[in-house]
Amino acid sequence: MGYRVAVVGATGNVGREMLQILAERNFPADDVVALASARSVGAQASFGDKSILKVQDLAKFDFKGIDIVLSSPGAKVSAEHSPRAAKAGAVVIDNTSFWRMDPDVPLVVPEVNAQAIAGYKGRGIIANPNCSTIQMVVALKPIHEAAGIKRVVVSTYQSTSGAGKEAMDELVSQTKSFFVNQTLDPVKFTKNIAFNVIPQIDVFMEDGSTKEEWKMVAETKKILDPKIKVHATCVRVPTFIGHAEAINVELDKPLDEVEARRLLAAAPGVLVVDRREPGGYVTPKEITGQDGVFVSRVRVDPTVDNGLSMWVVSDNLRKGAALNAIQIAEELIKGYI
Repeated sequence: MGYRVAVVGATGNVGREMLQILAERNFPADDVVALASARSVGAQASFGDKSILKVQDLAKFDFKGIDIVLSSPGAKVSAEHSPRAAKAGAVVIDNTSFWRMDPDVPLVVPEVNAQAIAGYKGRGIIANPNCSTIQMVVALKPIHEAAGIKRVVVSTYQSTSGAGKEAMDELVSQTKSFFVNQTLDPVKFTKNIAFNVIPQIDVFMEDGSTKEEWKMVAETKKILDPKIKVHATCVRVPTFIGHAEAINVELDKPLDEVEARRLLAAAPGVLVVDRREPGGYVTPKEITGQDGVFVSRVRVDPTVDNGLSMWVVSDNLRKGAALNAIQIAEELIKGYI
């Protein structure tokens, strides 16, 4: 049986990646519809290497007969149109931040809590977590199962693609301007991103954390375990694709680095590249376009009881967004719809 699939936000970074991955993984779709705002109507969207889809107007589209919606517009757009699609009978897998903390909407990373998909019937919506949260919880799951995680301290190094195409363009234009001795003021970011790092992603909250940092805390608790304490510092760096994270965990029980590497290497979706030599680790550049969550530099932290550190890297447009949504859809059709 083939499914009718609609991709909302089909002209954005994540929407384009969704269409590509649907084709790559041969998702059983009889019909795929590309939807976006009115200004993109008539534009072309690639579905794999051979098919071209004409973009249709989201605001005017009738979702009746659509089985699955993969949604990645903006939070305000999702707030309006995801319930409309669900009311028409579709299951919406939503990549925006709007639904993630709704108690009636499951927040899912298939390698971590696939069973939560069953809760979609409350609203007809399944939420895709934040990109930085996804790769972290995939790496933390086997460690938590084996030794129990009490506390996580994470610093992220997040690429410009996480802020959209305009952010990537700003990095390009500022880099070019540097070499011709010109200065371009920041538009998408609060400070120049070229040859710089910016310790702010999203808006500041009352406690001094940013909303991106709050997301990592709240989403980890919802997905993995509400008892885990999380402290995050999220930083934008001048790379195009791929988020990296330096993660430090405090465990309930001792776990040495050899056993930790073994557990990680056996976990679904995780690839361990950890050689103690120059270049024996993974960086965002070489994993662009790949699906896994890569773990390097696993080592014991002797400054706390049962401490462990690791370096985690993943393609934020794929596993951090589009791929995770499609993996949810694959689990969904196995036994939930």
